[in-house]
Amino acid sequence: MIIHVVQVGDTIKSISEKYRIPIITLIQENGLTNPNNLVPGQSIIIINPKVSYTAQKGDTLVNIANKYGVSIMELLRNNPHLSNRDLYPGEIVIIQFDTQKVREIEISGFAYPHINRDILKKTLPFLTYLTVFNYQVTGAGNIIEVDDMELIQLAKQYGVAPMMLISTLSPSGIGSRETALNIVSNISLQDTHIDKIISILKKKGYYGINAYLQHLDNDNRVIYEKYISRFAYRMHQEGYLINITVNPKILYERTSVTYEKIDYSNLAKVVDSVLILSYEWGYSYEPPASATPINILEQMLSNITTIIQPSKLLLGIPIIGYDWKLPYIPGETKANAITHEAAIDLAVIQSVTIQYDETAEAPYYFYTSNDKQLHIVWFKDSRSINTLLKLILEFNLEGGSVWNVMYFFTQLWYLVNTQFEIKKLL
Repeated sequence: MIIHVVQVGDTIKSISEKYRIPIITLIQENGLTNPNNLVPGQSIIIINPKVSYTAQKGDTLVNIANKYGVSIMELLRNNPHLSNRDLYPGEIVIIQFDTQKVREIEISGFAYPHINRDILKKTLPFLTYLTVFNYQVTGAGNIIEVDDMELIQLAKQYGVAPMMLISTLSPSGIGSRETALNIVSNISLQDTHIDKIISILKKKGYYGINAYLQHLDNDNRVIYEKYISRFAYRMHQEGYLINITVNPKILYERTSVTYEKIDYSNLAKVVDSVLILSYEWGYSYEPPASATPINILEQMLSNITTIIQPSKLLLGIPIIGYDWKLPYIPGETKANAITHEAAIDLAVIQSVTIQYDETAEAPYYFYTSNDKQLHIVWFKDSRSINTLLKLILEFNLEGGSVWNVMYFFTQLWYLVNTQFEIKKLL
């Protein structure tokens, strides 16, 4: 696998000729929406097939899978563009890539119930867990349910374990510290709260729970430990998995960036997995920067893996970028979310060159909008994702957790698929 960074003068044709790979393959592996307008600084993944098959009239993925002794899921991972349609004669189907898969990992993906079903079907072959976002917990310990039965059923059809996420987050992403602390410090309320969760798990057929500990800090860690210990005991007693999500806060100091150090070891002892992930929303008031810079993440993992068994850790893989107006005004400047594809399209429109921060391992660029306002865009590309995947190997983690899968980030899934086997629990 090669990552090619587009240079001035590069075209899809010249890259195809350089690496001796068909143009259609480049387009499919990179999800290129505008292949005739590449941007200097844009990253292109080059993954050569080892075994391929030319579809004949009447062929289906089932008969091709049987012919080559591979699973349908493997074919769908190798050819995600075929997830929602029939084959046509002459079409090339990738049976195997010319890459070495290092080991098996778990991959979790987060989705809202309104996810586009075609995107969901395209994504499910790559997942171990589908975590449905979000069952909101109220101050009285009640749970606001969501319409998710179709997602749960689809997940199971693809061998993916559906997980129910609980948090105090509202639909706009605002959490309630008061509600969270009220529940974790009130034992009688916890019993009612946990009973209601178990009832939903049974009724809907979930595989387990993911509890987002948004308000966990060093001041309240002990009461959270007691709460999660009781919660985990009940979940395991009923035969369910319990995962927790923690989000060590990134601290932006005047001259440096660091993170909040919290001892998660007692929590990790009683749960099945710990996800290290910050949920990013459709906007951000944080200073312009890459989401979870790699250098900070490395420091964090160096510390956390000394107190938590690496085989219990899933690394957060945020794929959302942001567009800030400059100059940044703390508490006032609001950055808007942007996908990888949208960031590339905007760079094309603005005729800018994409830069790359080697320390944060993230692409960015500046542009001036029609109203003469200077902007900076930070986002993720194949280089960023590949570096995150290397951290999974470097620290021997159980896997990764993608926030979120509401859009299909093609490069991400090709990088995951060509380097790892995906663990399936069903």
